[in-house]
Amino acid sequence: MANYERHQRLSNPQNNRTIMAAWDRFLSGDTPPPNALRCLIDDSWRRCLEVQVDPSRQQAASPVNESTLSSLQYQHRELLRAGKPVMAMARDFLAQSETIMILTDPNGMILGVEGDPRALDEAESIHLIAGSCWSEQLCGTNAIGTALSVGQPVQIHAAEHFCAGIKEWTCSATVIRDPYDGKILGTIDVSGLGKTFSPQSLALAVTTASRIESQLAKLEMDFRYQLLERGTATMSNTTDGVIICDRRGFPIKANALASAALLARGIHFNLKDTTQIPTLETGTFAPSTPVDAPEWLRADWLEPIVDAGERIGTLLTIPALQPNGTVSSWSRKAKPVQDLRPQDVKGFDALIGHSEPLLQAIQKAKMLAKSNVPVLLLGQTGVGKENFAQGLHRFGQVGERPFVALNCGSLSRDLLASELFGHCEGSFTGARRGGMIGKIEAANGGTLFLDEIGEMPLELQPHFLRVLEEGEIYRIGETSPRKVSFKLVSATNRNLRDEVAEGRFRMDLFYRVSVTSIRIPALTERKPDIPLLVAHFLGLLSDKYAAKPKRFRTEVLDAFEAYTWPGNVRELRNVVESMFLMAQGDAIGLDGLPPEIGSVDARQKTAEKMTEVPVLGKLEDLELALIRNTIEQDGGNLTLVAKHLGIAKSTLYLKLKRYGLS
Repeated sequence: MANYERHQRLSNPQNNRTIMAAWDRFLSGDTPPPNALRCLIDDSWRRCLEVQVDPSRQQAASPVNESTLSSLQYQHRELLRAGKPVMAMARDFLAQSETIMILTDPNGMILGVEGDPRALDEAESIHLIAGSCWSEQLCGTNAIGTALSVGQPVQIHAAEHFCAGIKEWTCSATVIRDPYDGKILGTIDVSGLGKTFSPQSLALAVTTASRIESQLAKLEMDFRYQLLERGTATMSNTTDGVIICDRRGFPIKANALASAALLARGIHFNLKDTTQIPTLETGTFAPSTPVDAPEWLRADWLEPIVDAGERIGTLLTIPALQPNGTVSSWSRKAKPVQDLRPQDVKGFDALIGHSEPLLQAIQKAKMLAKSNVPVLLLGQTGVGKENFAQGLHRFGQVGERPFVALNCGSLSRDLLASELFGHCEGSFTGARRGGMIGKIEAANGGTLFLDEIGEMPLELQPHFLRVLEEGEIYRIGETSPRKVSFKLVSATNRNLRDEVAEGRFRMDLFYRVSVTSIRIPALTERKPDIPLLVAHFLGLLSDKYAAKPKRFRTEVLDAFEAYTWPGNVRELRNVVESMFLMAQGDAIGLDGLPPEIGSVDARQKTAEKMTEVPVLGKLEDLELALIRNTIEQDGGNLTLVAKHLGIAKSTLYLKLKRYGLS
């Protein structure tokens, strides 16, 4: 009780003069008077001096840019999701209190702020806003940073702050801990100008943190239910050992054969002690630096468990050994597990990976799926545009309605017109008897996915634009319109702005189809996903060909990560399948690599030739040399050549003709 009263006495605004005098003495190198400071403040000020915090600082550092903030918010999306209802209540509860409530990440970076608009305006002057960091090492003694330093509830009032610019403020904060392992996930803070001081502010912060932790526990249980629901299906009807691991890499369920399968291979892994496998940590729990997998763990034993495009765990299957020491026939060849390795799954569930660029693209797609605006998917060939289109359809309001896809680049102009708009009987020679419904009409009420929309002939573009603007379609040969309504998803690997500039794509159509856009990352931007994709494809191939599991040696995976993958995920899958079929044993080595991936010397020679471009001379000579070297580097693939040169393919053809290159 005495400590509590002393704490209240020292937090009282009337003690500010005493604390300011102690601060002046402290900065001059003198010892503050006895009992002038709480131990909490004295310790914090000393830490600030050790890391050389500037006591004259007037505000926090400028906030990070919007892109970085969005990335941080996505990284801590579960914390924000758990705190969302509480922060919404704060907006109303604190509306007339001249105080604000702040949610931060474990580094003191502010993720969200709610409360009285008047206090929000004042907070902006000291950068107490989303995107600014309030760690003790940067901003000195303050409730957010000090709570993170001591791991306990903290109330800092006025002069107790270390930096001069924030001594007019009073703040109360406490840490938010992961209910699973007690790890600090962030802080919740209640702040206002000094006149808003109240001992109850700290109680509000502690209560709010407790509510967020309860919500996090509920979310964790939801994840576990989903994980068990999806993973348990494969535990029956198998002779292999099966272990389900959560997002943290901890085994949470194993079948009766798992221990025997491990022991038969000489693997000592105690399932009862739930030993963690750090390399299986994923999503928000993925380590910032790569973690080596245990020597006994093979990549082809692992299978991601995905829900709504997000990996929620891992299925670890240890194939049983026969008495002679050979691997048993792949137990799932008789009954593939549809929930975990479906060959017909489309949409976000079919996207394998946990790299940040992919997860950000999926998150944006999920947000856009809820609206009916046209979406343009941008990305190279083979990045998975159709899976994104399927995800936008299934995750949105029209998920139960038709999904109709058409590739605009694979058909002639007349055939594309017929496929898009349909035709009536007798409208042209060869027209189908009784007429034909077009893809636009077939998608009525659902989603129309037009792949390679940049290839749509210029003559057809105004007709399609009319459909989008008027919501009406005329079948070829008909004079009466038919009403249509659909969600449009388009995709292209071209730069449509360049196509508009060169007159090959209508500007008005461009703005209609690209109301919103999503850039899908190339495989070179998500190389950490390559081992996961390889393991996934190996599992599919084992089922497809009823073959025993195979694995790639480490040096092969290294070669995969060094390669540029111009064909992206599609090319990776084709290479894995080819090597799988040609391999003699269960360990696939470098000898099976295709020449374009395995020939390191060839790549080095190409790089050396690129340096042979003359540094002086006529501009035309430089351009010719660069085109020749790029053609050789890309093996004559003119699509890649145009991409690497940063020009349209039609422009490349003109230059080839100009320089007499065949």
